[in-house]
Amino acid sequence: MKHDIRILTLIFLLLWGLAWSVAGRASVKKASEVDDAIPPAEAAEPEQPGKPDRERVLRVKLGNTVEEMTMDAYLQGVLRAEMPASFEMEALKAQAIAARTYTLHKMLSGPIANHPDADACDDINCCKAYKSAEDAAADWGGMALYYEEKLARCIAETDGEAIVYGGEPILAVFFSSSGGHTQNAGAVWQSDLPYLQSVSSPESEELVPNYYSVARFSPDEFRSLFLKAHPEAKLSGSAEGWITDVVRNDADFVTTLRVGGVTVKGNELRSILSLRSPSFTVEFADNAFTFHVTGYGHGVGMSQYGANALALEGMSAEEILEHYFTGTQVRGYTA
Repeated sequence: MKHDIRILTLIFLLLWGLAWSVAGRASVKKASEVDDAIPPAEAAEPEQPGKPDRERVLRVKLGNTVEEMTMDAYLQGVLRAEMPASFEMEALKAQAIAARTYTLHKMLSGPIANHPDADACDDINCCKAYKSAEDAAADWGGMALYYEEKLARCIAETDGEAIVYGGEPILAVFFSSSGGHTQNAGAVWQSDLPYLQSVSSPESEELVPNYYSVARFSPDEFRSLFLKAHPEAKLSGSAEGWITDVVRNDADFVTTLRVGGVTVKGNELRSILSLRSPSFTVEFADNAFTFHVTGYGHGVGMSQYGANALALEGMSAEEILEHYFTGTQVRGYTA
């Protein structure tokens, strides 16, 4: 009897040990499966803060005077001038990052012929518009203090952030509004850039003041303006045949056209005639050229009214910028 009990006890212990062994192997396998499913924490690159704006000192040419100011002070002046302060916070933050990035890009590119002794200026044909607090307050009236604090907050909340491609700040250009799409840089300037490609843009007539505009020119007015830029053009005979071979891109901008036998880009004709945008149609009737124009600006990079529309849809400043600038990242920039 005792012998039988010992045998039963031994069998029980063997079975118990076997059960624990199997359970241990199962638990090890399950842990391994979990480890395979979860990437290691070090795989995620930690977000790096950028160099604070207050530590970057710029030389800014305002009129004929060069002043020293910190980046945040400069950006405050740019935001006052470049985007309506009534816009959504995320749109204004996107504008702050774009303006900071544009300035950093220009500084890295070396001295500018228009102002070799300054990093930036207030000429919109060279750098960005700039408005003083006093001039902005005169425009804003009773909203001045609120708007001034709102813009300062947008700059502070994006402190040191830049749009980068290949680790470097990009040429972060922007414009007011388009007709549903932006266009490639090559359609406007001499060369294309991988991050300045045509993308969708959601602004509309309901969101943009003066979204559509009309400009009319008599043959004499048109001839005088165009010959100043291209004296070689042959603008004689019937004016109906002066403009030919109009080429449009998928974004509905005029890329090129011929005027008096001279091929010009749509954006150049826009500048010659002071049209609001190179997104236009033209007809000659009743002895006049009539241009029907959509949007405002060259159409490359970030649309400001498009950015505000995206902000109203719930997109963040970073998401807005990464939408308009193909293949870029928004992150802290330290150099």
